Amino acid sequence: MSNAFTHINADGNAHMVDVTDKALTEREARAEAFIEMAPATLEMIMSGSHHKGDVFATARIAGIQAAKKTSDLIPLCHPLMLTKVEVDLVAEPEFNRVRINSLCKLSGKTGVEMEALTAASVAALTIYDMCKAVQKDMIISQVKLLEKRGGKSGHFKA
Repeated sequence: MSNAFTHINADGNAHMVDVTDKALTEREARAEAFIEMAPATLEMIMSGSHHKGDVFATARIAGIQAAKKTSDLIPLCHPLMLTKVEVDLVAEPEFNRVRINSLCKLSGKTGVEMEALTAASVAALTIYDMCKAVQKDMIISQVKLLEKRGGKSGHFKA
């Protein structure tokens, strides 16, 4: 019985895909997330006057760490030896939000899309956590894969 779902075996059970025989290739993925907030909350972050410290620095470190721990969070993800993780945070006061972009790279047998998405998501969650005492109704939105390169499926760009 052949099945088209790589994470489900012939018996219908979830399993981790065997990548033993796959070739090492360079792979990278970029993801994005947004967190919307009140202008006063964003101003507090931008001015550095938040009582918990540098919100962007903390969110950046959290995003990097999350990318490295993705396989601990997503059950069927392979543990990966990432060679680069970048998390950039940009205040967009014209939209009352922060844009978070992540980049993950490696030379490996499986892609890094989940790591890039996890990095962007956790960075947004960290901003929420640091600012929730000031504002509880912030909105995390539009977490999406922007681009991936490498592997059998080739190049994808949103």
